[in-house]
Amino acid sequence: MGKKKKSKKTAGWTGDVADLLRVGPDFDLASFDRGGTPGWDGDKTSAAAFMRKRGDELSDLQERLFADGKSDGTHSVLLLLQGIDTAGKGGIVRHVIGMVDPQGVALASFGVPTAEEASHHHLWRIRKQLPPPGKIGVFDRSHYEQVLVVKVDELEPPDVNATRYDELVDFDHEIVSGGTTLIKVAMMVSHAEQGERLKERLERPDKWWKYNPGDIDVRERWDDYQAAYSEMLTRTSTEEAPWYVIPADRKWYARLAVTELLYGALTDLDLAWPEADFDPKVELERLAETSRA
Repeated sequence: MGKKKKSKKTAGWTGDVADLLRVGPDFDLASFDRGGTPGWDGDKTSAAAFMRKRGDELSDLQERLFADGKSDGTHSVLLLLQGIDTAGKGGIVRHVIGMVDPQGVALASFGVPTAEEASHHHLWRIRKQLPPPGKIGVFDRSHYEQVLVVKVDELEPPDVNATRYDELVDFDHEIVSGGTTLIKVAMMVSHAEQGERLKERLERPDKWWKYNPGDIDVRERWDDYQAAYSEMLTRTSTEEAPWYVIPADRKWYARLAVTELLYGALTDLDLAWPEADFDPKVELERLAETSRA
């Protein structure tokens, strides 16, 4: 008898990625491994195959959400992406959100406030971009800039900035209470990897458009930003709206992890296809009557 062939193990998640990446009371950003692949037992190649499968499933789930919104449903999803320059937020939008129908996506990017935006409360421009029922909203940066850039650059008095954490938690509660599933993602790249990515942008003419000299100014304040992120994560990660910290040195893992978080959120909604408000049999008969020989 010949030797029995060993079955090939299929790579996949070894645990719930939401549990693995969620910020809890003992989270320590300083010791966080930014090159790790928590919960994934495969490599980059197996991750790509898994992503293709999840892409088909995400497309179906997103269509269910969109159909629910068209049928007076109240559900929506908001993926909030935070991360320093080169962390890979754009790659998430392109490679993860790009797997679903764009008509079901509401993308908003928040840079320096315009004159009009600056004349209002800082949450004014955020509220305007919240996803309506049936949509997956994506925020490239968000209201959390208030305790990151604004804090580090001292753009408002420290006593005022200190009140923002509770304000942001209350705003998250408002979002969730309104029927939106909130997925807050902080993408964490290492100092060394960020340096390599900035170097690549400077050495390749096709990436010069991505580079901003201000990126170096921010990099020079690395420790200040890390401290700001650490405080933000521990003070605003709640049961109803937790933060998920994504190791971002391996782009393929970051995209895989965010895909899984989005997949889990859409699956948990458990949306059925809306019931027809017409009689399909009658409409089929009417359609048959319009046929031409």
